[in-house]
Amino acid sequence: MIIDLTKVPKKIGSSYPEAFQDKVKGRSKQRVGDAAGLQNFGVNWVTLEPGSASALRHWHEQQDEFVYMITGELTLVTDEGERILRSGMMAGFPAGEANGHHLVNRSEQPATYLEIGDRTFPDKAHYPDDDLQGIAEDGIWQFQHKTGLKYEA
Repeated sequence: MIIDLTKVPKKIGSSYPEAFQDKVKGRSKQRVGDAAGLQNFGVNWVTLEPGSASALRHWHEQQDEFVYMITGELTLVTDEGERILRSGMMAGFPAGEANGHHLVNRSEQPATYLEIGDRTFPDKAHYPDDDLQGIAEDGIWQFQHKTGLKYEA
């Protein structure tokens, strides 16, 4: 199936609790995998505006993640440090590997990349730099403090 990116809705920001929204306010995602009817894995066309992050630094217990840079320049931040990613570069993050990661746009221009991940549930996401954990039983992410207490709306 051919996908017309101009017809795929954009989702701005994230489903994180309000306290974490500023870090990803310049992120937009277009669910191109959903537009193609994919069920076993997701593919998102992601645009990061200058100053924005892809997510809070995190890792998944069950889900693999993969990114492919299309345009611009992003900084990949992991437990090992920082690395610049440019067009054509790729990175992968195996499930269960406790290495928090995210992309940050520290440049002056927007950057785009493909984000690919499987849809293995249940899953738990760990956020080493923040008082946050995500739990998804059926594909819907719920966020709570590391103590297990839910965030108030």
